[in-house]
Amino acid sequence: QLPVVESGGGLVQPGGSLRLSCVVSENTLDYYTVAWFRQAPGKVREGVSCISRTGRSTNYADSVQGRFTISRDTAKNTVYLQMNRLKTEDTAVHYCALDSGTGTCHSTVPLRTEQYDDWGQGTQVTVSS
Repeated sequence: QLPVVESGGGLVQPGGSLRLSCVVSENTLDYYTVAWFRQAPGKVREGVSCISRTGRSTNYADSVQGRFTISRDTAKNTVYLQMNRLKTEDTAVHYCALDSGTGTCHSTVPLRTEQYDDWGQGTQVTVSS
């Protein structure tokens, strides 16, 4: 069983919205810092957003600030990424990742792939008219 499973991707027109879900199968969300990353064809994987173990701290890439919102539902052991006002440059495979170590999520800490131990298989988001 995969530690995380993403869903919610799809095809949407520019200006539209999607909500991605990340279901965590092992341990409760209090055990992890959870992040969303994305990777477009021919580009490196980049951080999008993260949420801390307590849920009280979040961080966003400059490119999505004000358009995307990360949240969590502890009863469902699920982290969400609400994506509004989507742009063509948001097209990418979006991945959910878990950090079970001592890393943090804070607005002053850059999102780095190296911090995260477990990854989902990704969900495709395509923004096109």
